[in-house]
Amino acid sequence: MSLTDKEIFEQFLVEETKEQAFLMLIAKYKEKLYWHIRRMLFNHADTDDLLQDVFLKLWQKLHLFKGNAVIYTFIYRIATNEVIDHINKKKRKAEWSLISDEGDYEQELISPSFIDGDEILRKLDAALEKLPEKQRLVFNMRYYDEMTYDQISEVLDTSVGGLKASYHHAVKKIEKYLRSD
Repeated sequence: MSLTDKEIFEQFLVEETKEQAFLMLIAKYKEKLYWHIRRMLFNHADTDDLLQDVFLKLWQKLHLFKGNAVIYTFIYRIATNEVIDHINKKKRKAEWSLISDEGDYEQELISPSFIDGDEILRKLDAALEKLPEKQRLVFNMRYYDEMTYDQISEVLDTSVGGLKASYHHAVKKIEKYLRSD
């Protein structure tokens, strides 16, 4: 029998079942979070490292969850904030810039270990890489994670109208990029 997020959270609050409940959350959301992070970072090693950081932060902060939303959005907010922090740190250190190091990304995207030769996915990833950070986040959450605008609004703490506009602009930029290729 599978427990609901609410039941898992209730078990997390009890010291005797805390660790087991947390392991259930990891099992339930690990793959979704991996791909959410990977679509922003494009790099397996960075994604794995950041995913561990997300679960560590979740362990530290889950007791702060108020229960007025679903745990899913609480976890996604933590993951999204960690991704944004990671990208900003990389930009500040000039080790990685979403604008100036486009060639490095394209080499990663072409790598056979990343896409396995599927040309359309490579083009889509290249188009996503060129989007501004917020548009890429909104596009990934809406398109890949199939989140509703209300869920994305909870995660990003942004208005639904603004999210719809960001998604629309992202789709138009992706279409333009794919047509120009």
